[in-house]
Amino acid sequence: MPKTIEELTVQETVKKIEHVLNENPGPIQGVQAAYQYDITDEEYSFQLHLNDGSAKVVENFKERADCVILISYPNFKKMLLGKLNGTAAFMMGKLKVKGDVGKALKVEALLREYNMADHF
Repeated sequence: MPKTIEELTVQETVKKIEHVLNENPGPIQGVQAAYQYDITDEEYSFQLHLNDGSAKVVENFKERADCVILISYPNFKKMLLGKLNGTAAFMMGKLKVKGDVGKALKVEALLREYNMADHF
């Protein structure tokens, strides 16, 4: 039986995101961006590279991201499941953004199109 999102490590969660995006590349067609997530309570960072219909999670990155999103793992999971709105999280201080805020809003909208709750 597959693990629920509550049972997954942050690394397993991000690999699942990569898999889900690549299974259905439609929403990320034409998107060229590198998003960095700093999972603050896990001391874990990864980048999500979107390249015209392809998604790749990069853990040992050297490239500079278009924007950096700082968030705790519990809040990251809530956002993936649609239980936490990114703008509200930002306003409440549960999420911080460095760099292009517009790109941060775009990645949240893209991930929402995938209904991640259906995949966890």
